[in-house]
Amino acid sequence: MRRLNLGAYRFSVAWPRVVPDGTGPVNQAGLDFYDRLVDSLLEAGVQPWATLYHWDLPQPLEDAGGWPVRDTAYRFADYSRVVAEALGDRVTHWMTINEPWCAAFLGYENGHHAPGRKDPAAALAATHHLLLGHGLAAEAIRSTGHPSKVGLAHNQAVIRPHGANAADARAARRADGVRNRIFTDPLLKGAYPADVVADLADVSDFSFVLDGDLKTISTPLDFLGVNYYSPEFVAGSAEGIDPALVSGDGDAWLGAGPDEVHVSQGLPVTHMGWEIDPTGLYDVLQRLAGESGGVDLYVTENGCAFEDTVSEDGAVHDPDRTDYYEGHLRAAREAIHAGVPLRGYFAWSLLDNFEWAWGYSRRFGIVHVDYETQERVVKDTGHWYAELARTGRFPER
Repeated sequence: MRRLNLGAYRFSVAWPRVVPDGTGPVNQAGLDFYDRLVDSLLEAGVQPWATLYHWDLPQPLEDAGGWPVRDTAYRFADYSRVVAEALGDRVTHWMTINEPWCAAFLGYENGHHAPGRKDPAAALAATHHLLLGHGLAAEAIRSTGHPSKVGLAHNQAVIRPHGANAADARAARRADGVRNRIFTDPLLKGAYPADVVADLADVSDFSFVLDGDLKTISTPLDFLGVNYYSPEFVAGSAEGIDPALVSGDGDAWLGAGPDEVHVSQGLPVTHMGWEIDPTGLYDVLQRLAGESGGVDLYVTENGCAFEDTVSEDGAVHDPDRTDYYEGHLRAAREAIHAGVPLRGYFAWSLLDNFEWAWGYSRRFGIVHVDYETQERVVKDTGHWYAELARTGRFPER
């Protein structure tokens, strides 16, 4: 990272590594690992940014019901205090939860991520308790007395209607409700959106919301992390749409009408199948700048997977990835020029990594990893990114 001119590194602390049972005894060896990591980063002149929950819940807590159970939020606050007390003398920027939508909906509603449950009511309870856990963790971090800035990383989606008709607009409103506003309204406004509660009345009565919860959830943010990859387009029905463009994953969003569908726009895609459209990042930043009342924003994830190979010359030539980054960083610059308080940008990711349900089959890094030998090769995009970080200007290509 020092050679790549990177000023900050975002990493995630594994809860099971620090408090294996989710509560109770601390595994000091696990905590010591992060202690050494932070010291090494600072010695290299790289600012550490810590995320406390990136979807790895200690198994005993899942056995007790997981995030749909209220107690998990309290245990998360306890764990957060342990980590903040140990590292807060050197770590000043904290993200409590990474992408609560993924943890709640991919984990408990459609089963794509661990723990693989398919229970819509549990997903809504998990949503609330993840948000409550964020608020309680923010209080715990600040109670240590260390100088701390606290936020979370939210994967705000860009939901656009496929067409200009009323049915597509209704579909977009509903999709936006369960992807975005069910999270951002409690965080930024201290309330769940009434239309979303009404859309989901047949799934849950929201009785998991107790007095004082929303005040805790809406504790002021020092910053808001924004994770963005691709826009989503939705339609009121598939009628008249090329079947090849209609999403075939079989998953409607919670609260959707019976015929509402996701629709591809025929744009270029990454190896994840995600369409590439940098204007979505601009729209996300503009929207959150307005809704948050000017809270500092950071792009905490943005990047792409492509099928990389090491060439005969020993390099990894990945022009599509460089194009992706340049397009999205230019969109970020446009947002800054338009007045958005965007203060920083983190590429996802530094290294090729374990990509949850996809395992090691998708490569996001700007540094290639040979998983057999662990050899690292900086990709062409990594060299381009390093020059951009050094000069603050887009390199010639």
